[in-house]
Amino acid sequence: MAINYEDAGVSIKAGDETVDKIKNFAKSTFNKSVLADIGLFGGFFQPDLAGYTEPVLVSSVDGVGTKLKIAIQMNKHDTIGQDLVNHCVNDIAVCGAEPLFFLDYMAFGKLDPDVASEIIKGFSIACKENGCALIGGETAEMPGVYEQHDYDLSGTIVGIVEKSKIIKGEKITSGDILVGIPSSGLHTNGYSLARKVILEKYNLSDKVNLLNKTIGDELLSIHRSYLKLIKAIKNKIEVKGISHITGGGIIGNTKRILPEGLKLIIDWNKWEVQSIFKLIQEAGDINDNEMRTVFNMGIGLVFVVSKNDLENTIKLCTDLKENPVVIGQVE
Repeated sequence: MAINYEDAGVSIKAGDETVDKIKNFAKSTFNKSVLADIGLFGGFFQPDLAGYTEPVLVSSVDGVGTKLKIAIQMNKHDTIGQDLVNHCVNDIAVCGAEPLFFLDYMAFGKLDPDVASEIIKGFSIACKENGCALIGGETAEMPGVYEQHDYDLSGTIVGIVEKSKIIKGEKITSGDILVGIPSSGLHTNGYSLARKVILEKYNLSDKVNLLNKTIGDELLSIHRSYLKLIKAIKNKIEVKGISHITGGGIIGNTKRILPEGLKLIIDWNKWEVQSIFKLIQEAGDINDNEMRTVFNMGIGLVFVVSKNDLENTIKLCTDLKENPVVIGQVE
């Protein structure tokens, strides 16, 4: 008996339907630099280089880890795309770059055009908020690699920065101050541990005293973008370094930008840890060091500034409705 591609688990029809559903989301992010519609073999982007003397392209690629499992279990797929875009944007923004365009990769056990459309909707929302264009991507159906309702995502961001304004941390010296900016929860890291300890005791639909929403909704809190804040601060003061707090925690990420011979002194009592982290630690009886290594502990971004610029940094952040906190210093 003859079989076809759909018998093997791959639907060309579902792929075509998905493309039709997502085209308008992608096109809603286009600007004058995008030179072609979705559907060609490559995306075309002509950057406006006016105002740049030595423009440098900055790129990053990332995923959202097992936060995907929460989205799948809750059948809520319109925020996970925002997580991915914002994560990628933050990774280049801390280098001083502004995003130009974004590309996505989605792989499904069985492609559901409605689910894919919700994910792309999230991409488009975050791309518009961050001023970048969603110019292309790849959608794969991979039965046998993923379970029927599972999927995976990755994203690639390309941005631009003037060479002389790249922020790499080389000017950081002993005595510089660490200014932390709150996160919006776990962001996109630590979910394997969080899921293991929380879901052994609770359901995603449960409400607990520590949280003002269900556990599932809290775990799907959108990974926030820090782009606007970073642009505002770096245009007013000399920011010596910025770290995006992802896997590895505050120390693991911030030490990446330290010159050799320097170390971080963190005062962990300077801020109130968000309730979700308290819930995770209590549910799993996790020690402080493990928590601080795996999670951002409520601090999603760290500015490294000189003591002379500290007051202005705090004021600028406060004026932008942030709640900055001095979390330590460099020695």
